[in-house]
Amino acid sequence: MDTKRIHVNESYYKEEVFKLGKILREGGLVAFPTETVYGLGGNALDADAAKKIYAAKGRPSDNPLIVHVSGRDEVEKYVEHVGSIENKLMEKFWPGPLTIVFPKKDIIPKETSGGLDTVALRCPQNAATRALIKAAGVPLAGPSANISGRPSPTTADDVFHDMNGRISAVVDDGPCNIGLESTIIGVENGEIVVYRPGGITLEMLQEIGPARMDSNLIVDTGHPKAPGLALAMMPFSPK
Repeated sequence: MDTKRIHVNESYYKEEVFKLGKILREGGLVAFPTETVYGLGGNALDADAAKKIYAAKGRPSDNPLIVHVSGRDEVEKYVEHVGSIENKLMEKFWPGPLTIVFPKKDIIPKETSGGLDTVALRCPQNAATRALIKAAGVPLAGPSANISGRPSPTTADDVFHDMNGRISAVVDDGPCNIGLESTIIGVENGEIVVYRPGGITLEMLQEIGPARMDSNLIVDTGHPKAPGLALAMMPFSPK
């Protein structure tokens, strides 16, 4: 496979983004930039695309994938319930490096959610990626665009090092601003629980409501609670 590098410029927004959107709708994989790290994108509604992501990364298929949306208005399409705390979090931190775990609708296949009844959603700051999601017309499952076990990529060159020949294209929008994965949280019994630390700190979350670190972050038993936690295998039931 010939992996193309697509630079973000005027031509990208006028022409290239629509070609990439078609690739994604048809089950192809495209790496995209975010403010945290580069993601390996596939159609989150397509079980086969999720399988391709796992294969490209060499990632266990029970490790759920973060699903990227272009805005707050898309969330209800994919989740069963959005509470008041989740709404406040999205209003404060989206677009941005905060991933929220919700109970999912069946439109999100188990292949995307790693077999869980929940889905982890986030809206990235990067304008080129939000345009890509809109052009595709589907949410994008997008773990970091690296071979599992290697450093998460913060430049398009990093992505090419691991993914050249494995995916259709890489959207090159320069280095990531943060270079640290998004914070992953869930809401349990009215309390914000941090499953993975990241760009949004506990102190920032506590401005919204009661918040704590998950007590099982370092426990090595059970099933991954959230994306990127294969080393902290923990059961999760949404509250």
